[in-house]
Amino acid sequence: MISDHIVVLGAGVSGLTTALLLSRDPSKNITVVAKHMPGDYDIEYCSPWAGASFFPVGKPNTAHGKWERATWPVLKQLAEKHPEAGICFQPTLVFSRSEDVNSATGQWFAELVQKDPWYKDLVDNFEEIPAENLDSRIDNGSRFTIPALAPRQCSKNGVIFKRATFKHVTEAGYAHHSGKKADVVVNCTGLSSKSLGGVQDDTLFPIRGQVVLVRNDPHAMYSVSGCDDGEDEVAYMMARAAGGGTVLGGSYQKNNWDPLPEPNLAIRIMTRAINLCPELVNKGQGIEGLDVIRHGVGLRPARADGPRVEKEQVDDLAVVHNYGHGGFGYQASYGCAATAVRLIHEVLQEKGRPKM
Repeated sequence: MISDHIVVLGAGVSGLTTALLLSRDPSKNITVVAKHMPGDYDIEYCSPWAGASFFPVGKPNTAHGKWERATWPVLKQLAEKHPEAGICFQPTLVFSRSEDVNSATGQWFAELVQKDPWYKDLVDNFEEIPAENLDSRIDNGSRFTIPALAPRQCSKNGVIFKRATFKHVTEAGYAHHSGKKADVVVNCTGLSSKSLGGVQDDTLFPIRGQVVLVRNDPHAMYSVSGCDDGEDEVAYMMARAAGGGTVLGGSYQKNNWDPLPEPNLAIRIMTRAINLCPELVNKGQGIEGLDVIRHGVGLRPARADGPRVEKEQVDDLAVVHNYGHGGFGYQASYGCAATAVRLIHEVLQEKGRPKM
């Protein structure tokens, strides 16, 4: 059997999901090479700071919306049939305020907070919250059930992991653990594709997200289209699966590279969370009732034209790109990875490999 040597560059959710799908084919010999690995915490490594859930924000007839639609059934099956994957269902409440329509966060959440949204027949247990049960400043609200994710490695399928950094994408072609040149390099470097030689995508930009990770359990996920503290701040909380704590957010600060948590923003985040879900702490307690694990900042890898999932020849190296997912890497992960895998197969066929 011909073995295809593939290097996946990047170990965020996009890189790991692509590697996982590839590893299900025994003819694929895969090395994941990255500066940061699961378990690391760094502003450059966005995935560990994410809420890791399924909040649809893509328009229905775009590639983004289709990727989210394709990801949902995979996550649902994993949650129902493979508990070892670390995915479980959580009740979710989403609220929209009409005053947020033109804000940065309102535009980010525009599809999520639509009345009668496209995804209502996709997620489980969708229902609108009656107007009489909503705060006077809330335009509409809904509740449904979605999966919460705990990222897992794919070593059991034979994927090899290596730490390394490169100045040029072609260098990754020589990073396969076998010592052989890779047939394909899959570029999942996120925001690093802005400076990576051979790619240097100037349309990439960071969207700074500050969060507070706590041990308190809200027993549900919450999201609001905006808040009164600033047009690029927002209130959400997402309980990560498998004991991963609860992510309290957040911010949506475009072109902000600041790596340090801002103390006053942290206080606003925690205060908003308690106002949104008083049950998060014991009665009468304020933010001092939160059991804080850590404060963190991650840079969402956004791209002006949306994610880049396409193939390219860089010098003598075949490259398939899968980066630029902004704040929806998890919820579009399987859809984007499946597209990347299809492109990898096309590249291999062009090299004369048998059709899979």
